[in-house]
Parts: sequence; structure tokens; C-alpha cells
Amino acid sequence: MFRRARKILALSAVLAFWIAPFVGAAQPTEIRVGVLAYLGLEEAESAWEPTLAYLNATLPGYRFTMVAGNVAFLTAAVAAHRLDFLITNPGHYLELKIDYSASALATEQDLDGFASGESVGAAVVALDRRKDLQHLTDLRGLKLAAVAPDAFGFRAASRELQDRGVDPLKDVSPVFVGYPAGGVLDALRSGRADAGIIRSCLLEKLIGQGKADADEFKVLGRKPTDIATCQVSTRLYPGWAFVKVAQTSAPLADAVTRALLGMQPGPGDKIWTEPNDYQTVQELYRSLKVGPYAPFTRLGMADLLWPYRYAAALVGMAALWWVSHVIRVAQIIRRRTRELEEAHELARLKDAKMEHAMRLSLMGEMASSLAHEINQPLASILSYARGCERRLAHGEDVDGVREAIGRIAVQAERAGDIVHRMREFVRKNPARQEPLEPAAMFRDALALFEPSAAAHELRVKAEVPDSLPPVLADRVQIEEVTLNLLQNALEAVDGQPEKRVRLVVTQEGSSIVVAVSDNGPGLSPAARERLFEAFHTTKPGGLGLGLSLSRSIVEAHGGRLSADENAQRGATFRFYLPIAQNEAQENVQERALV
Repeated sequence: MFRRARKILALSAVLAFWIAPFVGAAQPTEIRVGVLAYLGLEEAESAWEPTLAYLNATLPGYRFTMVAGNVAFLTAAVAAHRLDFLITNPGHYLELKIDYSASALATEQDLDGFASGESVGAAVVALDRRKDLQHLTDLRGLKLAAVAPDAFGFRAASRELQDRGVDPLKDVSPVFVGYPAGGVLDALRSGRADAGIIRSCLLEKLIGQGKADADEFKVLGRKPTDIATCQVSTRLYPGWAFVKVAQTSAPLADAVTRALLGMQPGPGDKIWTEPNDYQTVQELYRSLKVGPYAPFTRLGMADLLWPYRYAAALVGMAALWWVSHVIRVAQIIRRRTRELEEAHELARLKDAKMEHAMRLSLMGEMASSLAHEINQPLASILSYARGCERRLAHGEDVDGVREAIGRIAVQAERAGDIVHRMREFVRKNPARQEPLEPAAMFRDALALFEPSAAAHELRVKAEVPDSLPPVLADRVQIEEVTLNLLQNALEAVDGQPEKRVRLVVTQEGSSIVVAVSDNGPGLSPAARERLFEAFHTTKPGGLGLGLSLSRSIVEAHGGRLSADENAQRGATFRFYLPIAQNEAQENVQERALV
């Protein structure tokens, strides 16, 4: 019945996930739960997925996802603040509690009914045919396989070996095979080790799954326990913990705790109880002097400092704290500075690509008109050239030929000027701000826009005085902004009985003001609200980048871009550019004199 109820809850969660976008519900917040995968990723998913599925169904505002890995991986993820909760063994939890201020919300307990304080231990196993191995003391001088030196099973077995006078690192030769734990049994089968350390009940589980024969292995130094189905060689310790990391909010932790303690699992699933004391785990680590209780190395000048040991210890602790603090702060600053620089560089490259895309889009919109404009001087050149051929063929009118050749040169220069302006505009050069004369810059932009305007039977009324002071700007970028505003105005007046677009450049205080106005339909309230938002467009097939990038370009020049409704009809876009300082003005004047 419990499995059926859980499936109904999971199905409800899936339906809610798919229906939410249509009813306007907010997307659930992702919660990352680290899981210690001592038997591999597939086994971890199989063992703990029911718990996460239950949490997803019980707390629909969150989406709990599993992040499986070994002890080192999960510890690094906690240090990097990439996890919200963990499900891990008691030894790993103790280290996280001391090093990273983690706390246990619940303790895992099997449905078989064993106390949560006596759920986890280790079994020292050997091949059943090894008649010379019966007790833990028989391991002296032999090879002992384990998952890793920081594995909880290895440390639990190390305590039992020490109690019997066997040093697990000196009197035996450890062979660490890594995760998953099934590799320990493989090491025994291949002869790479004489005995191995595995988690309690793992041997029975592998036998039940058909991955080991019932008479293939035996357990050394068996201890009597209440776990009738499992053989162990060590003391029993509290079960696995559901752990909250330090940065996880208290309300979320309380909600998860209530959900875990109220969980009604099916047969074979995990059950969660109140968090255990884990005092026995602390005693284990303290007796082995491992993890948080590893001793400091004795310094060579200990005898010299012994008379001043208290003062030296105080000074040394203060110095050590200060040095570690300085190193840590320096590393954090260096890492965050590097991340910030990388983020800025990526943003700059992205903006440059988007700006170039907008420039190409503008040129694409005006391509037909520019092609027509270039075709006129080419047609004139061809006509003059044919006339010269005919006159030269008859050997007459030498002056007429000379005049025609001059006109050919004029038309060729005209076509070359158009191509040059197009090439300079679409070229992807790095932005470079330099003192520029506004009059020449805006007249070049008008000349580039003229073919497009002529194709739509529009004459732009321009007021660009020659007496304007210079500005510090990138010519191509400012021309890009001007062309974008003119193109928008052209599209706004297209279809109007009388088309009017006006470009006015004036000086107001310490700024040059460029205003592009039209007599189009104006701006609706909805359009004004998202006017400068990236990827928002009202034009079919538009990129939605023009006004957003134009504002970014103007702001990068120290100015601003705004839009207003006209009193009668249409809209006016204005952007302001700061006037260059006196030194820049003098440079412009010197270039003009030269």
C-alpha cells in the first residue's frame, strides 16, 4: 500500500511539473543532495531515489536532485557551496560537522528494526579456502584490501586491529582499490590481497544479488550482534545521516526534517529517525587520531622552546591563524578576481558579437538600396565608356572623349566611396574612442543611409552645424547608433501619407545632443515599457538587439539614450555624448589645419 501511495505522489509531482507552465506556476527551486556512492552510481541511485522522490512529492516547491560521488568529491562540493544536503556515512558526517559546521537532520535505519545507534559496521572477509585465516591477529604481515584510507569501514576495522595489537598501517600492507566497494572482493579473487574490509551486510547483499557465492568468503573475528542476517567484525555505529550544510536555510531544513520523519516507506526502503548522538563515531576517530583528531607534527626546536612553551604556543597559534587567514583571504580575492575578469571578458565578447550582428542586420536591411546606389555610377561609367569607344572608332571629338573619361573617373570615385563606407561600417574592428568632429561623422552616417531613404521616397531633413565642438567617440559605433535610429524612424513612417524624418544635432551645456524624430504612429505604453530590453522586438524577423545595444554603446561613451512622444505625432529618440576635453579639441583642430 505504501508503494502504491508513493507512486501516486510521484505521479502527482510529475503532472504538476508539466502542468505548471500552463497555469503560470513558478518553477521549483533545485535542491542538490550529495550521496556517497560506495557501491557505484547505479547502486546509489537505486538505494536513495525513493527518498528523493518522496521529498519531491511532499515538498512540490522544490526539486531534489541527486549528486553522487566519493568522499573526496562530496567534501570538495561542500567546500565550494555546491550542495544543500548530503546522505553519507557516520564518519564522513563527523568530518563535515567539525570542518564545515554541518548538522544531521535524521539518521537512517533499516526497516528490520535495529536501533539507529547500532546500524553500521565493517566485516573483515577472506576467501573461505584460506584455512590459515581465522582471527584478526592472523592478518599480521599480510595484504589487507579496503576502499580507501578515509573509508569508514577501514577505520572501524582499524580500531579492532589496534585493540588486538595489530597496527593497520605497519603490521599489515594496505591495498586501497577505490570505489565501488565490490572491488575489495575482486582483489581477493585475483590474489592481490589476502583479506579485505567491506561494509557490514554488503557480503550478504552481494550473495543475495548473485554477485558472490555463499561459500566463497568467510568473515574473520565475528562479533555477536542483534543483526541476525549480517556478520560483522567490528563494533556497530549509528546509521547514515541526512546532513544539512551550513549555508542551507533553517526553514528549508525544518521542512525537510518534518518530511523525512513522516516518511512511510515500503518494504526494503529506508526509514529515517531522530538524529543519533554519533558520540561513538567521535570516540572512534579520537582513538585512531584520524580526520579532525590527527595530531600535529612535532617541530625540531621543541626542546629549545620547552621553557617558553606556553608563550611560544600562544604566539605560534596567533601567527598560524594570521598567516592562514591572510593566505585564505588572498586566495579568495585572487579566485574571485579571476572569476570576475573572466565574466567581464565573456560579457565583452558577447556584446561585441551582438553589436556586430546588429551592424550586419542594419546593412542587410539597406542592402537593396545600396546596391541600387552603386549601380547608378556603374551604369554611367558603362555609358561613358561606350561613347568613348564610338568616338575613338571614328577618330573625332577628342575633347569629348577627354570629358567623358573625366566623368568616368568621377563616377568611379563615387562608387568607390560607397563601397568604402560599407566596408568600414561592417568591418569587425575593436572599439577605439578618439576625438572626432561631429559634423563629419553624422554626415557620413547620412550618406550611408541616403540610398535606403531614397528607395522609400524619403528625404531626411538634417540640421548638423559645422561649429559643433569635438567629441571623444568611436566613429563606427556612433554611426551604428545613428543608422539604427534612422532605420527605425524609416520603418515607423513607412506607409504614412506624408513621411517626415528629421536628424538634429545641437549642443546643450557639456554635451552634444543627437535627436532623430519621425511622424509615425508613436510608442504604445507596452512598447515603452520594454523599449530597451534585449531580444524584445515588434518587427517581424527582427533581432531585438538594436535599441538595447545602442543604449549600451552610448552609455559606454559616457552618455545616455532616451525616447519621448512628440507633441503632435510620432516619437523622438535622443542620445547625449559628452564633449571632449580641451586637449582632445586641440588635437582635432591641429589635424584639421594639417
